[in-house]
Amino acid sequence: MNHARAIAFTLALTAAAGTHAQSANFDTETEGFKGPSFTSGGITFFDANSVDGFYPDGVPFVAGENGTEIIVENALFAANDFPEFLSAKNALTFGSAFIPGDNVSLGALSNVSMTTGAVVNGVSLDILFYENGPWGGIEVILDALSGGDVVGSTSFIVAGSDPNGRDNPAGMHMDLGGFDFDSVRLYARLNGQYTTIRALVDNVSFVPAPGALALLGLAGLVSRRRRR
Repeated sequence: MNHARAIAFTLALTAAAGTHAQSANFDTETEGFKGPSFTSGGITFFDANSVDGFYPDGVPFVAGENGTEIIVENALFAANDFPEFLSAKNALTFGSAFIPGDNVSLGALSNVSMTTGAVVNGVSLDILFYENGPWGGIEVILDALSGGDVVGSTSFIVAGSDPNGRDNPAGMHMDLGGFDFDSVRLYARLNGQYTTIRALVDNVSFVPAPGALALLGLAGLVSRRRRR
């Protein structure tokens, strides 16, 4: 193999490594606190609850007040009730506490970031959250970032038609893509300010960027030429 082909082959192998293990449903993980940064399925979750904001009732909170732990939660009961949004048995939650075992706790979430450490072209996730009561009207936003700049965004508004229906669980599928980015950020806003929701996140998946897949094809081409 000449020098140019060797360089191309090396780049292709590097890209190939980045195209695997980019989905996480946490079901093989051990329940418990995972620290402020946690990697599962090739995806790193970090920077949880790192903003100042206001609770839905208007009381202010400061960064870190709601806990910065990434938590694997045994959410079997919730997964049985919401199979379209949660895979049995585990999901990811955030904050400072969880209920061990098959019971479920939806931790506080103002923001959390995710990355594979490589350029990607799409992301999808499922989120289970409380609606109605104090949660109605909160906007849940998923931003895609490249080099720290927002290059795409999607969001939904938490339903709030029943002011007495506090802690009524609901689910949503979120996806974003068709362009290159290197990380995403999930967060909650109300009246233009950061706020908190109670949430579980599951079935997180990142799509490799087309450039990485093209390099994979180049690797196969170089390999076939070497065998001739």
